[in-house]
Amino acid sequence: MRALIIAASPSNNLTNLPGLAARADLIVAADGGSALALIHGVRPHLVVGDMDSTTREVVETLDEKAVERIQFPPHKDETDLELALLETMRRGADDITIVGALGGRLDHTLGNIYLLTMPQLQGRRVRLVDGSVEVFVIWNKAEWNGNKRDTVSLIPLTPEVTGVETRGLEYPLRGESLFMGPGRGISNTMSGRSASVSIISGILLAVVTRQEEREDDRNGAI
Repeated sequence: MRALIIAASPSNNLTNLPGLAARADLIVAADGGSALALIHGVRPHLVVGDMDSTTREVVETLDEKAVERIQFPPHKDETDLELALLETMRRGADDITIVGALGGRLDHTLGNIYLLTMPQLQGRRVRLVDGSVEVFVIWNKAEWNGNKRDTVSLIPLTPEVTGVETRGLEYPLRGESLFMGPGRGISNTMSGRSASVSIISGILLAVVTRQEEREDDRNGAI
């Protein structure tokens, strides 16, 4: 099942939100993400969180639209996005796109990125999307399509990621290790329209920044 989770980052690029919502079987808003959803004409199926970032007007609108709510007490161990992610998985989603999770407070952004390392997410396709930026974790292997010159950064989330093998990137890695700290995996580029990365051990973060397709790329020119 394909799901869309809407968080509440104030600086997120949400121009693609209606399109993402149209392709989702389940739309979940994490607390204040409900306001962003309504602003962009998207009706969530469910709102999860302690509702401390949701105004009375938004709550009234959600009630008018008969949107389901799962409310938690403000004193809790999990963030609203984490609770939304757990509930989305509980309902059977295996392809999850999260918007509104990047930008704003640095601690929130880092926390949202590290949510991708939750063991329960292994075997599911989960990504954070912010306009042209897509962020996802590689547990074993990942393949994706894009455009030539898309920027790809590979960042270890464990002290060492071993056996890193890349295909379709300008600067290849052939079974090598990447270590937490040094920036060797930063700012690679796609050499064509598809790329893949596989690893043997560790957890690797991929940050793909889409570039606008150029005329010579469409024509196959070099």
